[in-house]
Amino acid sequence: MNTEIIKHNPFESMLDRFNKAADLLHVSDVLRQKLQTPEKIVKVNFDIELDNGQLKSFEGFRVVHSTVLGPSKGGIRYNTCVNLDEVKALAAWMTWKTAVNGIPFGGAKGGVICNPLDYSKAELERITRAYTSKLAHVFGPDKDVPAPDMGTGADEMGWLMDEFSKIHGKKMPGVVTGKHLKHGGSVGRVEATGRGVSIITLLALEHMKINPMGAKVAIQGFGNVGMYTALFLYEKGMKIVAVSDVNTALCNIYGLNIPELIVYYNENKSFAGYTKANVIQHEELLELPVDVLIPAAMENAITDENAGNIKAMLIVEVANGPVSSDADIILKSNHVLVVPDVLANAGGVTVSYFEWLQNSLNQKWDVAQVNFRMEQVLQKSFHEVFSTAELYTISPRIAAYVIALDRVAKKTEEQMGMDTVAGLQLNTLK
Repeated sequence: MNTEIIKHNPFESMLDRFNKAADLLHVSDVLRQKLQTPEKIVKVNFDIELDNGQLKSFEGFRVVHSTVLGPSKGGIRYNTCVNLDEVKALAAWMTWKTAVNGIPFGGAKGGVICNPLDYSKAELERITRAYTSKLAHVFGPDKDVPAPDMGTGADEMGWLMDEFSKIHGKKMPGVVTGKHLKHGGSVGRVEATGRGVSIITLLALEHMKINPMGAKVAIQGFGNVGMYTALFLYEKGMKIVAVSDVNTALCNIYGLNIPELIVYYNENKSFAGYTKANVIQHEELLELPVDVLIPAAMENAITDENAGNIKAMLIVEVANGPVSSDADIILKSNHVLVVPDVLANAGGVTVSYFEWLQNSLNQKWDVAQVNFRMEQVLQKSFHEVFSTAELYTISPRIAAYVIALDRVAKKTEEQMGMDTVAGLQLNTLK
């Protein structure tokens, strides 16, 4: 068995942070076990007919980690690397993310093991509908609300909504978020996570007393979130000196013209051939001498193996779990501030909640209203996390877990109808 996989297991990293927060809050063993165990794990297998007439089998998952604070919420990813430990970790992260940001949802995650680039649009529709059919008993506007994730988007969410609605005999747009506007999606959703990252990054720089004008930024990952993050920070006067997609990493120490680069990327679906920057190794991007490093690709981009080489003063986690728990120790000793994923990338789930709310109330908000409300949520969450971190001399990550765990644990205790928590108050940290 690969020891590196065990060492950097995303679920184990989540549990390590969970237990640190649980220790500080004096959570009982009974409640601790309940909170770290998913409520539901569903594994499905299904077949679809490919365009060439052949049958192909697929394996998928849906993990519902918690419904204590509301319907579970979490994306569906299509990727060859999807596995149960990853999905379990991502579902738990969603629980803590919604809780720390005061959103009345729980946490879930799903996925299908496949490379979406290998299939036609018609085949992806059949995959999505088959997956939905297998999980129709799990999904529901008041039970479990999926959303797009890696390898999925508004098309997949529209097919999911349509299939679920057919099964239940009525239109149910609230079963999923991240839909096209014509199907009940919300304005501002596409760029919400990137906009939220820019808000959080600016708040963190203000906290560190660093002027954002001209501050150097490196962004790993140029999908929807990385792209919008780069654009919004560029518009705020920050100097984006490096970006990467799955194939190519670019660097220009004088700063990249992000609007121009986005046009090039959208036209070519790649950075290959772009002449206004140097091609560098992907590993180099993470170790550049920048003010802000934004890992927006996959989990475990920064581990104990490269954490000591990080030169950025601030890391803003945009991907889920891009910094392993063993890397946290090294980064802290080197005085690198890390804004945790459950805070940094919460713009997306915040606007997903707004979409669900609009569907439930049969309302349509304008983009100014959506953006204003999102900024209010994120500012409040940022100040709660950082004031808690300073008050109790803990990292922002553990502070976020403490706040989230406190909220989920109290509600769980209430539902269990028994006293399972020993002094579950933030002041017990003193």
